[in-house]
Amino acid sequence: MARVLALSSHVAFGSVGLAAIVPAMHWLGHEVMAFPTVMLSSHPGYPHYAGGEVEVGRLQAMLDAADANGWLADTAAILTGYLPTPEHVRFARTAVERVRSANPAAIYMCDPVFGDEPEGMFLSTGIAEATRDQLLPLASITTPNSFELSWLGGGEPVDGPESARRAAAALGVPTVLATSIPASDNRLANILFQNNQGLACFVRRRVSAPHGTGDLISSMFLGNQLNDFSPAYCLGAAASAVDASVAASMGRDELPLAGASALWANARVLPAASA
Repeated sequence: MARVLALSSHVAFGSVGLAAIVPAMHWLGHEVMAFPTVMLSSHPGYPHYAGGEVEVGRLQAMLDAADANGWLADTAAILTGYLPTPEHVRFARTAVERVRSANPAAIYMCDPVFGDEPEGMFLSTGIAEATRDQLLPLASITTPNSFELSWLGGGEPVDGPESARRAAAALGVPTVLATSIPASDNRLANILFQNNQGLACFVRRRVSAPHGTGDLISSMFLGNQLNDFSPAYCLGAAASAVDASVAASMGRDELPLAGASALWANARVLPAASA
């Protein structure tokens, strides 16, 4: 069992942010210190939602308390997701630095949540720039979707595995898990780039999918890595868990996380091919 500090959104209803990260990590046997960057009734895609940001000062006090209790020294990984302001990005950097000061071997996964296809950028350019400039240089792993990978990689459209490879190489992060990359035969690819090699898992493109798939694949990949599985297994297991969850969500607005443990346990690990 490992301890993970997770910094992302909290929703009262739904399957995004910490609502996806925490059950995935628990299912894989890990302990989570969950730091909410916002507290909302739901994700903002619903007609009505309420809530707001968690003040950075409050998050800083929480981090100070965790440090004083000695919990950061035993933290094996940090995962950052939804960060609503540049100030929250700066706090995320502080959190990574504090954990690594206590445990230099800690893994940092940066999930750069600021845009997606087809809607484009849904947070400010300032947040995206702060993520690129302040967080990516610290990251062990980053998990951008095709839109975020294109933006972070310099603007070339990411429309397939080859353009994903070029964009990933521009990030300067040791491990890049590029998600939802368009592929042939009406498929999507999740491609892992590390050590100048690429591994891809392919899933069927569906007409729609609930929000939260990025949070789920990031936490599943990291959780499997913390369990010392191979990169190919981590990729295939994470992709299969997400695909099974999306398939079970048809007709629903959210991923079916309440019964997900059975889905995940029975999901066949997808094969990873060179990309």
